[in-house]
Amino acid sequence: MPGENKRKVSFGQDLSWRLESLAFRGLFGGLRLIGVDAASAFGGAVLRTLGPITGTHKTVLRNLKIAFPEKTDEWRKQIAYEQWERTGRTFAELAIMDRLTPESGRVQVVGMERLHAVRDSGKPVVFISGHIASFEVMSALILHAGVPCQITYRPANNPYVEEQMRAARARYGIRLFAPKGDGTRELVKGMKNGDSIALLVDQKYNEGPEVEFFGQPVNASPGAARLAAKFGTVMVPLSVVRLKGANFRVTVHEAIEIPDTGDKNADILAGIQAANRFVEDRVREKPEDWFWVHKRWPQKVYDALKAREQA
Repeated sequence: MPGENKRKVSFGQDLSWRLESLAFRGLFGGLRLIGVDAASAFGGAVLRTLGPITGTHKTVLRNLKIAFPEKTDEWRKQIAYEQWERTGRTFAELAIMDRLTPESGRVQVVGMERLHAVRDSGKPVVFISGHIASFEVMSALILHAGVPCQITYRPANNPYVEEQMRAARARYGIRLFAPKGDGTRELVKGMKNGDSIALLVDQKYNEGPEVEFFGQPVNASPGAARLAAKFGTVMVPLSVVRLKGANFRVTVHEAIEIPDTGDKNADILAGIQAANRFVEDRVREKPEDWFWVHKRWPQKVYDALKAREQA
């Protein structure tokens, strides 16, 4: 078996993985053949059609109700349909990410001087963002700017698909990987060697410090703030907005400094809150661009929503 996934599996599981990998290879091969605009549009059309008839659509609508209780049901339904289309585009664009780099002319950049300042300083920083629009575009931009960076990711469960995904990322320059979860040691080692790291800070996290996200409590990953504090550096937020079709605008925002009050836990908590507030602000600006399909809040928030609806 390829990659790092060497644990013993049954013949049936291995066969299933291989068949899934063949289908994945065929899909990505087809998307590359039809070109950037057609591939992106195809992915958008498929999920705009299929997404709303899945059980996950209920999660999308519940999430939108938690985040935007003041909006009408019609507004939330419209955002839900639009996010399905954009999520579909984002998935399809994974096949042709090497054609969506800054050199392609499809990526506008605001604040490139901030990336150049990081590069020229020789000091690592912690880049942060969320699952907004085609977030892989931000990774390509960091590397395009010449910043040595550990790009974190969640490995695919299927090791054969994972091998293909690594190859796809390598086509646009991403060869440094630090898997989430047990990858902390790799991240620390990378920063000690002068590499920056890039983290998406809006995943569901079952443990960890509690902060506020859209006025509701969430358990957030402390990794970005802890690493920034440990290395005496800053968090540099990036955001991406989908323009028309497969065109984007990436903004490199002003750095977020971790407070240094002498209370380490409180300082890190403030950094975690600032990172989550940054993502919230970007989602409020372009809610259709966010990945609404995952259950971001703890179960108690969903239970409270259900109780209000039944009251």
